[in-house]
Amino acid sequence: MRWIWIDRILTIDRGKRCVAIKNVSLAEDVVHDHFAADEHRPAWPVFPQSLIVEGMAQTAGVLVGHARDFAHLVVLAKISRAHFHQIARPGLCLRYTAVIDRLDDSGAATKGTVELIDPADPAAAPSPVAEIDLMFSHLDQSRAALLDLPKHNFIFTGQLLELMRQSGLPA
Repeated sequence: MRWIWIDRILTIDRGKRCVAIKNVSLAEDVVHDHFAADEHRPAWPVFPQSLIVEGMAQTAGVLVGHARDFAHLVVLAKISRAHFHQIARPGLCLRYTAVIDRLDDSGAATKGTVELIDPADPAAAPSPVAEIDLMFSHLDQSRAALLDLPKHNFIFTGQLLELMRQSGLPA
């Protein structure tokens, strides 16, 4: 099973910027592993930071692939920076904003911000969660076929393309 860590793409400006959201739900099993109750405190569920990085990788990966009409396989090559300010708890919404810093035939570099939005208080300003800078490599489809690389290891699965369509974006 392939996990998708964004729920909707709000906007995409070709080759420039992509904004996506993720609703953090108490119904997700991953929040219960951090931090379980013990004899000293009750459970304190949080959304893992590693999955926040993955949500940014998916948001930025869609942006990078979309910039070149999905002509290349987009591979996450490096997490250049991941600086966190606070945690994400169930009931809140994460807003991912990825911008392209560099894009060429070999790949791309992106800069991203993650913010928390409280749906219970729409007037409240979003609060910063993280800055995440990523690097991606491009693999030509024909070269990937020659190397016999499994497609399930890449950003663009049918699920992410379907997410784009459901968000009202051309995929």
